[in-house]
Amino acid sequence: MIYALLGIAAAFCAYIQWGDEIPVPFIDKDVNKQEAKYVLNVNKQEEKEKYKKAVLKRRTTTAYMTVEEYEQLSAPKDRMETEIEIPKIPTPADMVYVPQPSYKITRYNNPPGSPEITLTNAFYERRQQNAQGIVSPDFTKLVYPAVYYYPNTGSTACDIFVINLEEAKSNVDKILTANTIHRLSEPILSTDETNDNYYTFRTLTPVDFTPDGTKILVKEKIGNTKDGIWKTTPVVYDFTVNTSYKLVEVRDAIVYYWKENHGLNLDDKRWDVTPLGFYADNPNWVVVNAQAYTGDKPVNLGTWAVTSKGERPRLLTLNAKQSVNIGMNGYKLVKAGVVSPAISEEEEKQLKRIEKDRQKQAKKEKQEDIKALEKSYKAKIKEMDKEFKESQKDYDLRRKIQGSTSGNEAIEKYKQIKAEQELKEQQELERQRQKELQRLEREKSRQQPQ
Repeated sequence: MIYALLGIAAAFCAYIQWGDEIPVPFIDKDVNKQEAKYVLNVNKQEEKEKYKKAVLKRRTTTAYMTVEEYEQLSAPKDRMETEIEIPKIPTPADMVYVPQPSYKITRYNNPPGSPEITLTNAFYERRQQNAQGIVSPDFTKLVYPAVYYYPNTGSTACDIFVINLEEAKSNVDKILTANTIHRLSEPILSTDETNDNYYTFRTLTPVDFTPDGTKILVKEKIGNTKDGIWKTTPVVYDFTVNTSYKLVEVRDAIVYYWKENHGLNLDDKRWDVTPLGFYADNPNWVVVNAQAYTGDKPVNLGTWAVTSKGERPRLLTLNAKQSVNIGMNGYKLVKAGVVSPAISEEEEKQLKRIEKDRQKQAKKEKQEDIKALEKSYKAKIKEMDKEFKESQKDYDLRRKIQGSTSGNEAIEKYKQIKAEQELKEQQELERQRQKELQRLEREKSRQQPQ
């Protein structure tokens, strides 16, 4: 048995050595071709990962992201470009109807000199409050005071800020969507922020705009919560030159007039002025009313006018009953009532329909995006395979020519063969074009009436 096996092995070795060779699968040993194939597979895998990632982003909201994408999304955004929606009162689940307020635009300085800052009880807890704002006559900006409370001394300070209103909205929506996030970073007016005096308050209250909206009148009040108001000073801010003017000259003129003409020293009395607004007959003038608090009933010290830069103060009238034509140029938003239940219900139905249509459209767009991604991915892979095939074909051609010729002869032969290949490709493209033109002609002839 052993000799038989040895005989078979010897015969097999002889067959290998002298007979026909055993066929071995062909393996291309060309390193360049293997490397090119490897690079192609790597690039195709990267494209596949990009495609899957893009599809995942469109199908879910919690897709993975790269560090670069995270840094781009987490980068600080311009607060001036942030969209603000009109605030709506949420409807509780156990209520069928919640009254929705309706708004209207009214004159801000009506009656003249009446605007005041009203501080709520929450002001002392939050230590800040944004008061009623005034809108310019052209509805381009809103000006509002921000009041601050310092509990360590019980004192207050104030700033005046400006919010530029959006253009492509109705006047009511402009005011409703005005948000402090859109305000200019620096205030146009500020009070003294020193709080070393206990219980002192300093506030800035907008009074009115000029008809063209280039200037605003503000009254600065300084006083003490235990002692009352000490002094009110009219201040005009000019938006064209970004400069403010304190109209202290009108107070000096009032003191001088009463001392010289009536022998009354107002420095020994408690008195103050009330800025009424801009003079309707000449908007460059500011009108104020002065009163002395010497008894139970205030004493009228006259109605006075001064330019918006604090120049040429003059007495208009001493008669408290004589009216002076004061302009009312700025606007404010007030609640006009509530929207009827029928309108609210119909609006809610419309919003639901709009939201449903929006969701359908978003779903459709998402599906179209995914199809477009798949089409683009397949086209990219097809193009990569085509380029690889062409490059390998060109490589094989170069290697074949270099194996049979050398030097300039190889280069010239390569150019000749490439030129012939390009000519064939052009002829094939022309043949396809002519074929397509013939097909279109046949379709056109069939569509024509007989």
